[in-house]
Amino acid sequence: MSDTFDPITIGIVSVSDRASSGTYEDKGLPALQDWLGRALKNPVTFEPRLIPDDEATISRTLIELVDAGCALVLTTGGTGPAPRDVTPEATLAVADKEMPGFGEQMRQISLAFVPTAILSRQVAVVRGQTLIINLPGQPKAIAETLEGLKAEDGTPKVHGIFAAVPYCVDLIGGPYIETHEAVVKAFRPKNAVRTARG
Repeated sequence: MSDTFDPITIGIVSVSDRASSGTYEDKGLPALQDWLGRALKNPVTFEPRLIPDDEATISRTLIELVDAGCALVLTTGGTGPAPRDVTPEATLAVADKEMPGFGEQMRQISLAFVPTAILSRQVAVVRGQTLIINLPGQPKAIAETLEGLKAEDGTPKVHGIFAAVPYCVDLIGGPYIETHEAVVKAFRPKNAVRTARG
């Protein structure tokens, strides 16, 4: 039953000039919410934000979500080389620590699909007790980078980044995140695994 799992608040932020102005429908927030809803056993409260590609607005939104008690904040959009792509700069501006392994792994996963993955500048940082991760902009790429690449028998070929998220959140003092292994298996050292409850 879900009440045996720690409740968690997750900030989801879609960064897009056109979607935030209503020019086209945002697909980032539904993609994030759908994937997290399938992956997590914890009861989740989402804090969604749809904002333009503006560095000050992005930084302010991230700080607001951290202050609101989000254990995890996922952004989508604004990580390429174009002039208006400033999500990584805005994220680094509010960081206490940078976590470069997340960006390295996301590019590694995306390179299995497209050579332009090397143009992506996603970063991940810790602010206080919150992990903030920039994800790609396309719903398919969001799922691929979170989940990783699986062989036909379902075993991981390339680990998705979310496998490392629960233990990272443990280490920074956040709630104990538990996942549905069919979607993504969280990895923790044996001494960090809680015994199964209820």
